[in-house]
Order: sequence, then C-alpha cells, then structure tokens
Amino acid sequence: MIDRRQFTLAATAAMLGTCGMSRTAQAQPSLPADSPRRGLAPLFDPTAYPSEWVGDEQIVMLAYPGMTLLDLVGPQHMFAAMLGATVRIAAKTLDPIQSDLGMTIQPDVTFSDAHPEPDVIFTPGSIAGTFAAMEDAETVDFLATRGERAHYVTSVCTGAMLLGQAGLIDGYRVSTHWLAKPAMDAFGATATDERVTMDRNRLTGGGVTAGIDFGLTMVEELRGTDYAQSVQLMAEYAPAPPLASGTPDTAPPEVRDRMAAAFPGFEEHARAVAARRR
Repeated sequence: MIDRRQFTLAATAAMLGTCGMSRTAQAQPSLPADSPRRGLAPLFDPTAYPSEWVGDEQIVMLAYPGMTLLDLVGPQHMFAAMLGATVRIAAKTLDPIQSDLGMTIQPDVTFSDAHPEPDVIFTPGSIAGTFAAMEDAETVDFLATRGERAHYVTSVCTGAMLLGQAGLIDGYRVSTHWLAKPAMDAFGATATDERVTMDRNRLTGGGVTAGIDFGLTMVEELRGTDYAQSVQLMAEYAPAPPLASGTPDTAPPEVRDRMAAAFPGFEEHARAVAARRR
C-alpha cells in the first residue's frame, strides 16, 4: 500500500479528479479553529491505493499561442491523475499563452528546460494557431527533437499536423480533426475514422473532445486498465451528449456543409505548409 506521507493533497486530488485543484497546490490548509470538520476522517486516504500505482513518467505537453485549450486540458487532467508522474507544459517562453477562444494558460518550462527524453511528448491543435506553429521553426524543431527521443509521440485534433510538420508521423495511421483528414497524406500519414488511434508508439486523438478519450487511453497504456477505470470513475466520464452532431456522419447535412464551407482553404493551407516539412 502507499505511504500517505509520500503525497501532497494535490497529488491525491489529481488522482481523484477533483475540481479546482491547481497544479501548484500544496498541503491541505489548516482548518479554522471552529470548523465542524475537525476530528473527522481525512478527506483523502492514499493508503487505499496499491503501491504499484506509483510511477515516474516524464510527460511534456506543448503549448503555443492560439491553441485550443480543451485539446490540452482533457489530456492534462488524465496525465496529472497518474500518481508520481511529472507533467510539464512547455512553451517558447514562460509568458502566459492565450488560447484560440481567449483563455490563458501558464507554461511550466521553456523548450530548453523541458525534459530531453520524455516518456510522452504531446501537442494540441487548433486552426490558425496550429498553422502559425507549423511555420515556427523553433516550435517544430522542439517537437522533432523531443519526438525522436520520446517513448510515445502523441497529439489531439490538428496537433497531428504539427507532428507531421516535425516529420514524426511518416508511415503512421493517425486520428485528427475531420477538417484535417483529407490533408494527412501530405504529411506521409494515413487518417483514420477512429476517435483514438494507436500505431506502434504513436497515439493520436480526433478533434477537441477526443482528448479525454485519448488521455484515458494513455493512462490505460501506461498504468493498466484498473488504474484507468479508477480515473474514469472519479472524472465521472460517462458521455451522453444532448445532441447527435459530433461527427460529419452524424451531423445534419446542412450543419455539416455550413461548417465545412466556413474553412474553404484549410486543406490548401495544410498542403502548402506540409510542402516545407522536415
């Protein structure tokens, strides 16, 4: 069993998937003198977990301006739920990064300080932000060097195009956002219709919300089914969407056609950038 002294409340809370716990949270704050919770059983008891649940994975997650935040946050939640794992958000600088819809995130490390041989390298996607990142030599070089040494090379959504620009998916099957599927051959890859695709050590997820499925798949790959099921339970991940319009096949034709028409140059842009890939 796990020695409870090994873990802060933050680590335990991450495993449980509790809301509102920051990555930098430390020990549980002292209770007020008159708190009715004094003397009660502890909120968390990590000694209930098997000792083999503790790992030491090094996980590096790329962040860049204009990325889709949910692409990053879904997988980060799952990675951070792995007791003992070190999860770092890496960016060109430590300045806050604004996502495509306006929210910001604070990186943990710069590219130069990120782990040189991570167990997992991950990149999120977006649309305009991803194309800009694909044309940024420093970002592409970072992905390429870490990807060459990583045990797992991974992405969600159009992040697969960034992997492709770094020369990391030639000859692989990948999942990506439906907008990007027609252009994946320009990166030497074959797009699948799967929500999550694992081809050797390449694990890729489809668009945006597929990042949760991707993250849970990674937890199972790294820690086993029992651990992954425990994370899924505490995240209460049991999707039952109120609408059936989540893929081009299930969306009403008028909805699908309108959204596709909103990005007329996507494939052309992708192929133009891919022509200069590593």
